Amino acid sequence: MKKNLPLILRYVIGLVFLLSAYSKLIAPGIVEIILVDHGIVGTRETAALFVRLLVGFEFALGFLFFQKNFLKKIVLPASLLFLLGFTIYLIYTGYILGDTQNCGCFGAMVEMSPMESIIKNILLIAGILWLYKLIKEDEDKIILPLILFVIPVAAVFVISPIKSSKNFKFSGYTNFIGKGRVDLSDGKILLAIYNTECEHCQELAKKINTLSKSSKDFPKFYSLFFSEGEISVDSFK
Repeated sequence: MKKNLPLILRYVIGLVFLLSAYSKLIAPGIVEIILVDHGIVGTRETAALFVRLLVGFEFALGFLFFQKNFLKKIVLPASLLFLLGFTIYLIYTGYILGDTQNCGCFGAMVEMSPMESIIKNILLIAGILWLYKLIKEDEDKIILPLILFVIPVAAVFVISPIKSSKNFKFSGYTNFIGKGRVDLSDGKILLAIYNTECEHCQELAKKINTLSKSSKDFPKFYSLFFSEGEISVDSFK
């Protein structure tokens, strides 16, 4: 067991990085929205570039844990700095900005609060420090690590190219009561726009509610409300 411990630690940490990268890759919009909400970037396009670089780097780190070259000199220190940086960011968003919603560390696949993600990072940091102590020496062949770094970063931009949200009419609607952050451009979504004064809208709301309960394949459903009179959203509900 002692002999295999470094290998087990490498594989576990590598898999966590790969899972984190994959979960962001399949739904990058949520992370983009989070970065814009926190004021880290100004636009979704800039956020999209940042997220893809982040995902590519996480994929690269994950794959690099499955080989032995430059682990102690580069891979472990880079992973440690990466986790420390994001832990500081989580402390800032969770305790200074007061944002307790999904932090986006695992995209929309596994929702985690900043505190939960900080604990996850602390465990990973402990594992990396332990692994650093267990590894006696590195192998110094540069070709494989270079390939494992360049290809994942480039592949992310091919698999998930940056798309402009300027022509998407509902790009400004990213937070919904009872759900939190939502990327309306991701997947099949039914978006209902109700006038609280409109009797037809009231009837439609009842029908959609009935359908959502009876249909197994009903899409994700969100509502936008506006009013031209005195009837409130609560009254409409």
